[in-house]
Amino acid sequence: MSANQNSSAPTAEEVLAQHRKEQEIQGFTGQMVKWYHDYKFYFIGLFIILVIWQVAMAMGALGENFSESFTPVATFKALVEMVETGDLMHHTIPSLRRVAVGLGTAVIVAIPIGILIGYFKVLEQMTYIAFQFLRMVSPLAWMPIAIIIFGVGDKAVYFLLWLVAIWPLILNTAAGAGRVSQLWINMAKTMGATDRGIMWKIIIPAAIPDMLTGLRLAVGISWIILVPAEMLGVSDGLGYYILDTRDRFRYDQLMATIVTIGAIGYLLDTVMRMLIRRFAWKI
Repeated sequence: MSANQNSSAPTAEEVLAQHRKEQEIQGFTGQMVKWYHDYKFYFIGLFIILVIWQVAMAMGALGENFSESFTPVATFKALVEMVETGDLMHHTIPSLRRVAVGLGTAVIVAIPIGILIGYFKVLEQMTYIAFQFLRMVSPLAWMPIAIIIFGVGDKAVYFLLWLVAIWPLILNTAAGAGRVSQLWINMAKTMGATDRGIMWKIIIPAAIPDMLTGLRLAVGISWIILVPAEMLGVSDGLGYYILDTRDRFRYDQLMATIVTIGAIGYLLDTVMRMLIRRFAWKI
């Protein structure tokens, strides 16, 4: 009898495994509760917006002939349809590619200029008026010039997105480089550091948070300007697809495209905020 009782009793390893499993469940439950408390109001706010949207369309805010196509239900049905047919990916990938090319070329040009302007005060004074003047000109005002120089197509879009992105990158990088304490620079010079060494070892690392802030602004502005920029004769992209859905009277797909643009923009900004938090040291 005692032998049977001993054989049915759990071993020390089994008890330890059960205890670990209970701890994992408790930890997961605690994380879910914390996540709920941290984000519940975000989802409540989103739900309220969807309700207002639905009620406004149900009351015929856009007229009897159009309101039904603009409801959240019709929009998300169209979004599912666009995913199933592949139209969403067909137009999203070119848009992301254009933004990446515009931002990439802007980074290559703007970051070195910003560092030089921030470090050499003479360059800052020489470029201040011109840069402030040019950055105040709306990027859309350059659309006719872009078409004259590059013609219709991707090159004109790349140019406009590049032009949008360089100013926040230059100005924020220059601000970060210019905020470096002169004491650091003097100490480095007394230890025999050259201007090149000071650039690579002090100025650039210290300016990285400001560079990322400028990049975040550049990403947001580029994504906003993308839609009108893609109306310059390209045959794909989310901006082009808005015009296409309008011409086909597919207003549900038009709204689905707008939702997609907003969602991708939100994700891009979230990624940039994560990078800024990762490198958010202060000098």
